[in-house]
Amino acid sequence: MTKILIAGATGLVGGYVLQQALADTRVTRVVAPTRQPLPPHPKLFNPISDFASMPDDDRWWAVDGVVCTIGTTRAKAGSAEAFRAVDLDLQLAVARHARAHGAKRFALTSSMGADARSHFLYLRTKGQLEEALKGLNWPSLTIVRPGAILGERAEVRTNERILGAVLRTLAPLLPKAARGNPADQIAHVLLEAAITAPNGVRLVKADQIGRDRS
Repeated sequence: MTKILIAGATGLVGGYVLQQALADTRVTRVVAPTRQPLPPHPKLFNPISDFASMPDDDRWWAVDGVVCTIGTTRAKAGSAEAFRAVDLDLQLAVARHARAHGAKRFALTSSMGADARSHFLYLRTKGQLEEALKGLNWPSLTIVRPGAILGERAEVRTNERILGAVLRTLAPLLPKAARGNPADQIAHVLLEAAITAPNGVRLVKADQIGRDRS
C-alpha cells in the first residue's frame, strides 16, 4: 500500500492526480499541501500552507512516492526570476524534502522540448529542473514530457485555450506527438509512476501518454 504526496493538487493535471489517487485502492494516504482547503476525504491529509514557507521537517513529507505538477507561466509570475522560483527552485525544494524523508519514487510533469541549453526560458528551465532532479539520486525518477495540455483550467489562459481548440480540430491530420495530451491521461501516467515505477530514470514522451488507455 502506498502513501503519495501531490505537489500542485489544485492545478489542472494535479487535480486529476488527486481525484485518481483518492479513488485508487493501492493508495492508503494522499498528502496534498495547498493554500486553500480541499474538500475533505478519509484518505486525504491537506496541510494548509504555501510550499515556499513550509518547514522541511514536517512528518508528512515521509511518503512512498511524489507527483509534482507545480507550474506557472512567465506572464503570471511577473518576471523571469519569479517564474524560475516556482518552476525550478520550488520544485527542487519539494524533491529534496521528500527524498530526505525517505521517498523512493518521483514523477514530474515537464514539457515537450525541455532542454537545459534551450534559448527559450520556459524550455530551458524545464530542462534544468530535469537535470537537477537526476542529481538528487532518486531510486526511481519518471519525467513526463507532454505536449500542449488539454483540459479546462480554473484560471483562464487564453493562448492555451486557443491552442487546445486548434489542436483538437487538426488532430486527425497531425502526428500523435503534436496533438496535445488530455490532462487526465497525463495524471494517470504520473500516478502510476509514483506507485509502481521501477528503479532508474524513465522519460515518457507525448506520443506515449495514453497508450495504455487506448
